[in-house]
Amino acid sequence: MARATVGGALVEVRWSATCGAAWARITRASAGDTVRITAGSSEQEGAVGAEAEAYTPMVGADQASDARACATLVSGTTGCTAPD
Repeated sequence: MARATVGGALVEVRWSATCGAAWARITRASAGDTVRITAGSSEQEGAVGAEAEAYTPMVGADQASDARACATLVSGTTGCTAPD
């Protein structure tokens, strides 16, 4: 599982072999922060609301290393996971 710290938030690629899909999770986040998952030409986004975390919808991915998760914080800080 790929992870990165962006500002004070943690962004992760989550992956399921059973589903053949990946999704992103952001934790330790603030309301308004966003997280995005990309795999090939597919992309989905999630936004942090009242909770300190958010998930994206799934995108098709044959393996975890096919996906990349990126966060954009309300502060303007951005960052992404590196491929496995």
